[in-house]
Amino acid sequence: MDKPEEQLEYVQLSEEAIQFLPDEWQQQIFALKEEAQGLLEAVDSDLKNLNRLIHAFPTMASLRYIHHRLISTKFEATTEWAQENDMLMLAFVTTYARLVKGENGSGISPSKLPSELRPIHDDIIELRNKRYAHNSGHHSISGNMEIGFEDGKFDINLKVEMGFHVGGATEWKPLVEFLDSLMVQRLEKQLEKLKTKTGREWIFPCAPPPKWVSP
Repeated sequence: MDKPEEQLEYVQLSEEAIQFLPDEWQQQIFALKEEAQGLLEAVDSDLKNLNRLIHAFPTMASLRYIHHRLISTKFEATTEWAQENDMLMLAFVTTYARLVKGENGSGISPSKLPSELRPIHDDIIELRNKRYAHNSGHHSISGNMEIGFEDGKFDINLKVEMGFHVGGATEWKPLVEFLDSLMVQRLEKQLEKLKTKTGREWIFPCAPPPKWVSP
């Protein structure tokens, strides 16, 4: 009877060490190697797609964690709190932009978003481009300078108004959850495609998610 997987023992040998094994073992090992190499070469383009997808996973995890931090924020009427909240919003919008604009084909096209989520996407990209990546006059920030003259001195008064969402916009939550689900679906689809083409199971390591990635 086969041992349960948790009881199996695995031994890793270098290719140089194989020559010291019995001939029948060597033949079996090299036959397996040749078979595996042939299968991998046949699905090379699919493996490249899988590699691009996996490169986006850390960015998705960062986006989930940042969003968790945002929605856990408790409002305080202090400058320090406003700066902290603004810093988390900066982290969120830049991480989101990195995810959807991923290099080498790892991004997510806005056309993949449901119609109700596309305006939210547009708002985040505009926020990133006009408020955080550049000082381009985003509607959430305004300022003006007033100059007074009294007693032979010029007095400069600066008035700045900065709008922000406490804990981020509520519309961000369904967008983040959709993207997370989409990433998992893409992974499962890619693994199923590899299984069909090779006739072999493809297993991706997984573990129970931490609380901050649960919906």
